[in-house]
Amino acid sequence: MKKKLSYRDKLIELAYIYDVKEIKDYEKSRKSLTSGQLELILRKNKITIPKDFKSNFLRDNIYKPVSKIKSNIIDFKDNRLKDKNKFIRKAENFKHDTNRKISRTLKDIWVQLGQIGLNFLNIIPKLGKVVYKFFADLFTNLFHGIYNQQLQPQKAKKVIVAIVSVAVTSTIVFSGINYFTENNLIKNLEVKKPEIKKPEAKKEVKKPEVKKEVKKPEAKKEVKKPEVKKKEPKLEVKRKSVDEVILPNLNLKTETVLNLFKDVEYDLGQVRSKKLVKPIYFTQFPRDLNELQSTQLKKETFIKIVLPLVVVENERILDDRKRLIILSEKKFTTDSEKLWIRQKLLEYKVKKGDLKELLVRMDIIPASIALAQAAKESGWGTSRFALEGNAIFGQWTWSGQGIAPLDRESNKNHKVLKFPILRASVKAYKNNLNTHKSYVKFRSKRSSLREKNKKISGLELTETLNNYAQTGSEYTKILNQIIKQNRLTDFEPVSLVSSVKKIELSS
Repeated sequence: MKKKLSYRDKLIELAYIYDVKEIKDYEKSRKSLTSGQLELILRKNKITIPKDFKSNFLRDNIYKPVSKIKSNIIDFKDNRLKDKNKFIRKAENFKHDTNRKISRTLKDIWVQLGQIGLNFLNIIPKLGKVVYKFFADLFTNLFHGIYNQQLQPQKAKKVIVAIVSVAVTSTIVFSGINYFTENNLIKNLEVKKPEIKKPEAKKEVKKPEVKKEVKKPEAKKEVKKPEVKKKEPKLEVKRKSVDEVILPNLNLKTETVLNLFKDVEYDLGQVRSKKLVKPIYFTQFPRDLNELQSTQLKKETFIKIVLPLVVVENERILDDRKRLIILSEKKFTTDSEKLWIRQKLLEYKVKKGDLKELLVRMDIIPASIALAQAAKESGWGTSRFALEGNAIFGQWTWSGQGIAPLDRESNKNHKVLKFPILRASVKAYKNNLNTHKSYVKFRSKRSSLREKNKKISGLELTETLNNYAQTGSEYTKILNQIIKQNRLTDFEPVSLVSSVKKIELSS
């Protein structure tokens, strides 16, 4: 019986047949070589390995089917996770929609109840007339029964009116008498008190105690009057004129921020329906924002903080744009208008006084894109760059003050640009998209939408921002997902509530 040689033994036999010295030397030195190493040495020496050896038997019959099964299992798991995530998203959207519907129905019920109440109040005078007629007829019948006389209903009504008028006048007279008597008593008491004090002051004129007693009431009267006058107008001014609030650097907690939103009645559902947002400007994010267990609440808090900052910058740009259009159509401009144009040319980095290029660059950033990029770059306001440096758009710098990324490569020296407040970050982001050469496509597509009188939508402009991140097209896909999942297009037509006066809260 011949022994069944292994695949390795067969390779060694091949080496001895073709007189491969390397393998012989290894065998003589009693160094064991693997089958893979033997294959490499034989192939180096240009020796073909016969197919009868079945070198790939395990690979073809065992390893490949097992790997296919593994890949199928992994794909199945991924698909399950995707389906699960889709279901969760649908459930969240359904929950949000149901809450909105319930709130709307409750509001409608409340309005209907108010209308019913108003209708009831309108019915009251009619009921009074009916009651008046009823009692008039009743009293006439009573008088007919008592006196056995046929009294006319008009006379009976006059009698009732006379009785009621007598009762009313008597009550007024008695109350007036009581009022005047009480006032007289109070006056007499007030008169008697200084009469008792006067002789004491006359007797003890030389004593210092009398001087102290005279000074004390004068000081009290003088202090009380201005305090009351000062407090009242201050409160009235604050309530009437203050609509715009800038919150200071107080390291506010998320709980206090949420309570503030409740007090101010800041609700994203109302913002979506009314297309108005209150001018509340936070200077920084709360540091414990990431501790919120609800991701939906975290996202809503982030949007409430960032949205007013984006809207106020867009409104300022639109005001400048209107002024530029008016000035470009004028034949003659004043010195102040020329100075303003020069400042805007410098701000938007336009050379040679090209007003057409300035008009192309001087335009809004859709709120949907700004919110999506802020959420992506700052991790919904929870990243280290956002909390330490108010950097919500992840802009790089090589010269200015910034925060070094932890995963930065050793051969690179870039930093994430740092800002004193959140509004400064929004302004820098606006200037970046409107001036940098990497976003020429963004500006040209935006201007073409303007020329066609179309809506400047974020979903139409995201494709032009592939140069914003190193991932390119994947980055734009993520932006589209964020916009669609969170319905950020609802905030594009939003404008600020008209503010009368601006005030900054002091610490």
